[in-house]
Amino acid sequence: MTPRRGTMVTLDGPGAVGKSTTLTVLADQLRACGTNVVTTTEPSTSPLGVFTRAHASQIRGRALACLVAANRWEHIDTEIQPSLDAGRTVICDRYLGSTLVLQRLDGVPQPYLLAVNDGILLPDLAVILTAEPGAITSRLAERGARHRFHAPAREVQLYAEAARTLREMSVRVLEVDTTSLSPSAVADRITDALTDRPGSVTSHSIPDGPR
Repeated sequence: MTPRRGTMVTLDGPGAVGKSTTLTVLADQLRACGTNVVTTTEPSTSPLGVFTRAHASQIRGRALACLVAANRWEHIDTEIQPSLDAGRTVICDRYLGSTLVLQRLDGVPQPYLLAVNDGILLPDLAVILTAEPGAITSRLAERGARHRFHAPAREVQLYAEAARTLREMSVRVLEVDTTSLSPSAVADRITDALTDRPGSVTSHSIPDGPR
């Protein structure tokens, strides 16, 4: 029997483009189709992930990039890979795409970011959500919450660059502009992209070597 594993989907994009809502709607859609879905986030909910999230405003530059990468390796080993081995579909709110943007906004060069993440598990589908910078700014104002990484125009530009970098790494990328789309419409596009793959939405062969 050919070994099987689950499918990994990542959602990245600037703040206020609808990642969390889209994740919830997408998970519900896939579960309604009988898919065994696990949702997760980065930084993760482990003690290391909680520390990283709590201190992201105080720890900066390469130190924060290394902390994020360390939590990612832990996240893969303790949550993502075991779920994939069990044949589940893993949907992760923020992953490498966000690192290639947020840590660059923090002054860390991309080659360094790729080096500390070299060998991580790559997603089967990396979804990059974006929106018009003006729309992002309005949504952030409505929320009344901002942090030092919020720079809508620059974020949109860097996420487009991150999408190109991921494609160069042979990752399948779906870019969706959420400016005028509902979370359900965005989730529909992601579901369509998943079901357009050969084979099952929930599983495919394990690669021969590390990814």
